[in-house]
Amino acid sequence: MSTTELAWFKSSYSGSQGDSCVEVAVTEQAVCVRDSKDVTRPHFAVGRVEWERFVGFAAARD
Repeated sequence: MSTTELAWFKSSYSGSQGDSCVEVAVTEQAVCVRDSKDVTRPHFAVGRVEWERFVGFAAARD
């Protein structure tokens, strides 16, 4: 799936200044992550289960 076909979105925690943000796009198999400051750079993808673990870990640190 190409980057243009993905539905990218930012976290609701992202600031309005646009710095230090990432965008994610969810597919059936994975969650794709990219730097919102330079969307021309390649994104990376992680499995959905691993993404859930990461989000759970990050939420517990908040």
